[in-house]
Amino acid sequence: MSDVKQQLLDAALIHVAFDGWSDATYHAAVKDTEIDADAARLACPRGAVDLAIAYHTIGDEAMLERYAREDLSDLRYSEKITALVRFRLEVVTDKEAVRRGTTLFALPHQAADGAKLIWGTCDAIWAALGDTSTDSNWYTKRATLSAVYSSTVLFWLGDFSKDHADTWAFLERRIDDVMRFEKVKAQVNASPVLKPLLAGPKWALSFLKAPSSEPRHDLPGRWSKPT
Repeated sequence: MSDVKQQLLDAALIHVAFDGWSDATYHAAVKDTEIDADAARLACPRGAVDLAIAYHTIGDEAMLERYAREDLSDLRYSEKITALVRFRLEVVTDKEAVRRGTTLFALPHQAADGAKLIWGTCDAIWAALGDTSTDSNWYTKRATLSAVYSSTVLFWLGDFSKDHADTWAFLERRIDDVMRFEKVKAQVNASPVLKPLLAGPKWALSFLKAPSSEPRHDLPGRWSKPT
C-alpha cells in the first residue's frame, strides 16, 4: 500500500463511525492529512471505496501474520480453518469500520467488490493451509468457506457476548456442518449405486481449472496487484 493511501486510511477511520465509508469521510481524510487532492485521488480513484478495500486487505495480512506466529500443528485440518477465520476477526481493531464496510458492500453497485474481498480472504486461508487443488475443488473450497465466513461476520457484528464466545460457537457449528457435508459427499462417491449418476457432472467439472498464479506472457501488457 502506498504511503498516501495509508495516511488517508488512518485519517479516515476517525470519521467512518459517523459518516461510514462515504465521500464525506474521504474528503475529511484528505483535509486532515493535508494531502494534495490530485495525489489523494491518484491513490484512491474511487475515494472511500478504495480505503474500505485497503482496510479489509490489511486485515487479511494481519491474519496471515498471526497464523505465521501461532503453532497449530496439533490441530485437525477443520480446526485450523476455524482458527484462521477466528484470527481474521480477532485482528479487527475497529468493529464499527467493519460494520460500515458490510453496509457499503451490500449496496448493489458495490456487491461485486464485497464478494471479491470475501473470496480473497478465503483464498488466503486456503493458501496458508497449503491447498494445492487445481480442479473444481479449488472453487468449491473457497465458495463453501466464503459462505461460512460471511455468515460468521454477520453474527459477530451483532454479538455482545463476553469475548465473542457466541460467535466462536457459531463458527464451530458452521464448520461442523461443512465437514458433515464432505462426509456425505465422500459416501456418495464411494457408493456403487450413486457414483455412476455423478459421472456426467464430474466429467463436466473436470474442465474447470483453478486460475493460474503465473502471469500470461502471450498477451499485451500485464496485470499487477494494485497498491
